[in-house]
Amino acid sequence: MLIKTATSLLTGILVGSMLWALGVDFPLLWGVVAFFLNYVPNIGSLIAAVPAVLLALVQLGVPAALWATLGYLVINNLVGNVVEPRFMGRGLGLSALVVFLSLVFWGWVLGTIGMFLSVPLTMTLKIALDSDDNTRWMSILLGPSPRENAPAHASE
Repeated sequence: MLIKTATSLLTGILVGSMLWALGVDFPLLWGVVAFFLNYVPNIGSLIAAVPAVLLALVQLGVPAALWATLGYLVINNLVGNVVEPRFMGRGLGLSALVVFLSLVFWGWVLGTIGMFLSVPLTMTLKIALDSDDNTRWMSILLGPSPRENAPAHASE
């Protein structure tokens, strides 16, 4: 949850900064809305974008609304598809590819709930595979264990 909070904070800061640069009113409000709605899988970012883009359209016209839309798309794709999987994978001992594939797999199996639970379900599977010598090799395919990711101490 800490990683999701950090990436949501990054999303909120980037959205607020982008809207401030465009001159849209209340950029801090829209950044906070983007922060909170980033927790809602799949549609949260879309819901956060609609009022700010509509305000940009009414206040500044079509070009600003198009720039705001493009900004939301770039920010949410960059944070959601690059930054978040990388940090979730590092923090949990899963590779970024495994995090992405688990999102696709569990979303296919369980729908939207599966996408939301994909990382915890995959971590549970990894821990279960890691507990037996016969299946440890499959656990290693999912990524190094968190203890292998820990930084080496100066005394070692």
